[in-house]
Amino acid sequence: MTTTIDGITGLKEYVGEHLGYSDWHQVTQEQVNLFADATGDHQWIHVDVERAKAGPFGGPIAHGYLTLSLAPTLLPEIMQVSGVTMGINYGLNKLRFPSPVPVGSKIRAGATLAAVEDVAGGVQVALGVTFEIEGGTKPVCVAEILFRYYS
Repeated sequence: MTTTIDGITGLKEYVGEHLGYSDWHQVTQEQVNLFADATGDHQWIHVDVERAKAGPFGGPIAHGYLTLSLAPTLLPEIMQVSGVTMGINYGLNKLRFPSPVPVGSKIRAGATLAAVEDVAGGVQVALGVTFEIEGGTKPVCVAEILFRYYS
C-alpha cells in the first residue's frame, strides 16, 4: 500500500516513520544485459551465464548500480508526495551493497523517512532505503537517498 504524504508539512510529520514496502520485482537476465549495454560494464559475473555458473555466486548477478537504479520503479509503490510543484533526485549520502542479487531473484524496497531539512523554496528529504531479495538473510543494497521537494 502506498503512503500518500500531503506536501512539505506532511513530509515533516513523517520523519522517523517507516513508510512501507514495494511489491516484489523479478530481476531478469535481459535487464542485466541492457544495463551492461547502457553502462559499458560487461563483467562476466553479470553477462556470461555459463561462466558465471562456475563463478563465486553460482550464476550471474545483477550489477549493484542496477539494483539502486530500480529505486524510481520501487519507491512510488511505497510513497507519493502530493501538494508539491516538483520533486527531484538530489543524490546519496550513503550507499552499500552488502549482498549480491542473483539473476532471477525477486527484490523489493522498504523506506524510512530519515530527515527533512528546509532549503530555499522547499525541503530536502533523506530517505533510508533498504533493498532485499525474497528469502534473503541480509540486505542487497542500503542507501540514504536525497530528494528535494518544492512548494
